[in-house]
Amino acid sequence: MTDLVLARVAAIKTMPTPALKAMWRELYGTDAPPYNRRFLESRLAYRVQELAYGGLKPETVKRLDALARGVEDTNPKTRRIRADQKPIAGTRLIREYGGVEHVATVLHDGYEYQGRPYKSLSAIARAITGTRWNGWVFFGLKTMKGRQ
Repeated sequence: MTDLVLARVAAIKTMPTPALKAMWRELYGTDAPPYNRRFLESRLAYRVQELAYGGLKPETVKRLDALARGVEDTNPKTRRIRADQKPIAGTRLIREYGGVEHVATVLHDGYEYQGRPYKSLSAIARAITGTRWNGWVFFGLKTMKGRQ
């Protein structure tokens, strides 16, 4: 069984994106979210192992819930402000587009893509696609409807 699980997890890296999305539907019973390929790969690898070996222990789930409640902001006004802030400096944002993986790095005062500084993710998305994009949507940080 372990060899089968390891083979399935290893195969995820080489699967085309449509196959990953089909696997997502098979394992989760929903359409794949519009996030980047690395997200899909990591979540699918976790799910394969979870189904084979079992998920987190109940006490671990309780502890994580308690920790989340301790940092969760329930005030809609301050929660919105936090959601509008950019990711922590050093974060690498990865997006596959046109069969090429593009990586943007968050800096303290902007972003960096291919060794060049940019003031916004939208400018990077435009450099990649040649068309206007909301950079947060392009990199999967925000959906088209504005939800996180």
